[in-house]
Amino acid sequence: MGFANELKNQTAGDWDTAVNHPFVDQLLDGSLSDENLRRYLVQDYQFCDAFTALLGQAVASAPSLPSRLVFARVLGAFASDENTYFQDSFNELDVPEADRTAPALGSATRDFDNLMRSALATRSYPEVLAVLLVAEWLYGDWAARAGDTSEWPAHAKHAEWIRLHNNPEYNAWVTWLRDEFDAVEPADAAARERVAATFAEAVRLERAFFDAALMPADAAI
Repeated sequence: MGFANELKNQTAGDWDTAVNHPFVDQLLDGSLSDENLRRYLVQDYQFCDAFTALLGQAVASAPSLPSRLVFARVLGAFASDENTYFQDSFNELDVPEADRTAPALGSATRDFDNLMRSALATRSYPEVLAVLLVAEWLYGDWAARAGDTSEWPAHAKHAEWIRLHNNPEYNAWVTWLRDEFDAVEPADAAARERVAATFAEAVRLERAFFDAALMPADAAI
């Protein structure tokens, strides 16, 4: 089965709920309100610093040059395509500068940022991979629900977020990341348990993050 699929199966309740979340449903059919999209993107953008650092730590701790180069390429793409989407969407949605750079963080945002930084602090390649894998694989799973591009929503603020997580390069990255995670499954039982706990917490927080996107702003903080 592989370590990655084993952990995904163990977290199937939260995983499937996140992938099939009402937030995702509304994004995919184009009915997601600007208010909820704005709230989601403002909070999601706050992960960029910790996520970039995680990719950098993966470059540093990967066991071989070929693996380091994969992460380096992804880091470059993340800094360009995804950041462009955020800035374009912020402009379209009239997000003020203060909300782009220093918004009040929701509890799910704070908890997920803390999880990323905790994994970063371990300098453990498997723990770093656990957080990266959940973030990328789960997003790939919900984006795969979009089907053919002819069925995607008309507005770029919805369709482009799908495209960023549903394209051949992204899908290949997720497959590679899953294989890499399987290859470094810890032999030590205690280390394996820590990685599994990190994976499960990341999945739980992905679900909580989607929940928060559909809450009234004051309830999500």
